[in-house]
Amino acid sequence: MFREMRRGKQLLSMEDTRSVMDRCANGVLACLGDEDYPYAVPLNYVYFNGKIYFHSAKAGHKIDAITKNPKVSFSVIDEDTIVSEEYTTYFRSAIAFGKARIVEGDEWLGAFEALVEKYSGDQPEEAKHKEIRGCTRSYIIAIDIEHISGKEAIEYVRAKK
Repeated sequence: MFREMRRGKQLLSMEDTRSVMDRCANGVLACLGDEDYPYAVPLNYVYFNGKIYFHSAKAGHKIDAITKNPKVSFSVIDEDTIVSEEYTTYFRSAIAFGKARIVEGDEWLGAFEALVEKYSGDQPEEAKHKEIRGCTRSYIIAIDIEHISGKEAIEYVRAKK
């Protein structure tokens, strides 16, 4: 169903791909937007329990697109170093495909706690709990991953040998 990577030597292991997803602070959600135009939006996220979670306003382009068609992709760039003299970049990235959905209940709480910990882990516990309890005007969205892969520059592959 999902294509194999054309440059298989550059394919990251599943462990390395998960590490990329854990490390990155933001990614790009791509979905089918208004009048079937692609809609790609950068956002903060957390990779937690094998899913991607992010928060969203309860109304807007992103929610309309996900409601209309939950199939999405999500990509992150872990590294992108310009190497001018080689006319290239040394990169590492990951992409996931799956279906997006609004979460509730215990999953909502766990995902929200994971988001808060990722971006505000240095804040006092009481402040973090207050922030979570007080957030009622947004959704937490999960992407149930159906396929995920990572890729790195051939130069990084060669350096490992």
